[in-house]
Amino acid sequence: MITSIAHAAYRVENLERSLDFYCRILGLKEAFRLLHDNGEPWLVYLRVGDSGFIELFPEGKKRFPTSPEAIGFAHLCLYVDDIFAAVDQLRERGLECPGAPTLGKDGNWQYWIKDPDGNDIELMQLMPDSLQMKNR
Repeated sequence: MITSIAHAAYRVENLERSLDFYCRILGLKEAFRLLHDNGEPWLVYLRVGDSGFIELFPEGKKRFPTSPEAIGFAHLCLYVDDIFAAVDQLRERGLECPGAPTLGKDGNWQYWIKDPDGNDIELMQLMPDSLQMKNR
């Protein structure tokens, strides 16, 4: 059965800009790359925690033309240990983070950011009395 999220895949416009965001700003590590026969990157895997990954597909607009109305990705949610410390660390790394974390209706702290291509990312601190914890 399903035990965890394996990965989220993003089509990115600029691989280096996205790697800077995910690795330098968010602190993730590149795990490995898959290359086309000509040696160009096909996709780059970034490690998230012990078992998760984010896949970055370079040249998203050129390789995967889609309409803005397309059904698809909504957002990525990443668990954090301490939401306030996480937001402070992002600010220290140069990410503009207006406002403060908020307590969601599910009982968890959350804060929203965007990657360089405008994809929404929710940071969530799972709380002991949250709906997620009560429904495990």
